[in-house]
Amino acid sequence: MPTDTPRVVGQRIATARRTRRMTQDDLARAAHVSLSMLQKIERGARAPSDDTFDAIAAALGLDPARLLTDHHRTESRVHDAMPALSAAIAAYDVPDDGSVRPVHDLHASVAEAVNWRLAAQYLRLATQMPGLLADLTRALHAAAPRDRNEVAGLLVSGYRAADAIAYKFGHRDLSARLVELMRWAAAQAGDDLLTATVAYVRTETFFAARTHTAGLRALEAAIDDAPAPGPARAIAARGALHMRAAVIAGRANDAHAAERHLDEARQLGDLVPEGVYAGTAFGPSSVRIHEVSVAVSLGDAHVQRALDVAREWEPARDEIPAERRSGFYIELARAQLWGGLRDDAFESLKVARRIAPQHVREHPWAQQDIATLRRLKRSNREDLTTFAEWLGAF
Repeated sequence: MPTDTPRVVGQRIATARRTRRMTQDDLARAAHVSLSMLQKIERGARAPSDDTFDAIAAALGLDPARLLTDHHRTESRVHDAMPALSAAIAAYDVPDDGSVRPVHDLHASVAEAVNWRLAAQYLRLATQMPGLLADLTRALHAAAPRDRNEVAGLLVSGYRAADAIAYKFGHRDLSARLVELMRWAAAQAGDDLLTATVAYVRTETFFAARTHTAGLRALEAAIDDAPAPGPARAIAARGALHMRAAVIAGRANDAHAAERHLDEARQLGDLVPEGVYAGTAFGPSSVRIHEVSVAVSLGDAHVQRALDVAREWEPARDEIPAERRSGFYIELARAQLWGGLRDDAFESLKVARRIAPQHVREHPWAQQDIATLRRLKRSNREDLTTFAEWLGAF
């Protein structure tokens, strides 16, 4: 694997800065570094420390991983953050005596973390979530009764953001613990819609254990307990559960249940505009993406359905979060590979990488499909080999 030299990093920083029409002075001030240091970094004369690198990336509005080509460096930094994340959640009921941030300030930080999760900016999450979870835990224990439900709801969102990196980077025990803490915090919030959101996320544990039938039972129980459709947020909560149930029913090879839940999701999706509700994207476009997911989950004769959807529709950039759009193309690539459309499958994976590179790097299907493409008498293609090296799929 190639490593990122100071020169490569500097060039990427300079390119990102110019794209945003920032001068070196603008970026130096925004990142709180000296102009001379930034000039040396852009020239490749100096390698930035992780803290300086993160500050520059934040000033550019980028996840640090966007400025790196070395997958191992990104991955190692995420894994290095896991002990601090574990420590933060271990103290969920015994927070330290640090300062307590105002609730409005916590709202802003949690909203930022949710945006990072939806955009698959996992390195940013990994470096920021331990501190934010500690802040939220202190705030919950110090909250006045009138604020307690609100802060507990923020903590649910914080745990979910942390779970995104734990689950995708293979820390499944930590992920399961975070899901349980989400359930605990949702109970503190006293919000049935948050409870539905947690049930949606909890499905990860069933995917990881490959207990799909049990996962379907859990989701159907959550649907029964969810508030009746009314406001958009309630419609979206129930609709998202049906979307998730359709996919896991497909994994359980229960085509009847998959179609039933997909139909329910489609009807509910038609009632609200596409958007992010309580941290979950839902609406007509999200349902269509899940239609592809269900077809891929069921496989065999259903694969053509995924190809038909993609032939006439693609997710709009300004409508669907990056992680979900990337996931659409990863699943489409699998359907195309099964359908014998090898070049199309590779193109779909390249689109997914442009949308959310970290998401593609950590997705097992992307690695499996690239490895399969290389085996199918295509190993001499330099671009395919380069992509496989970037993924670490050998």
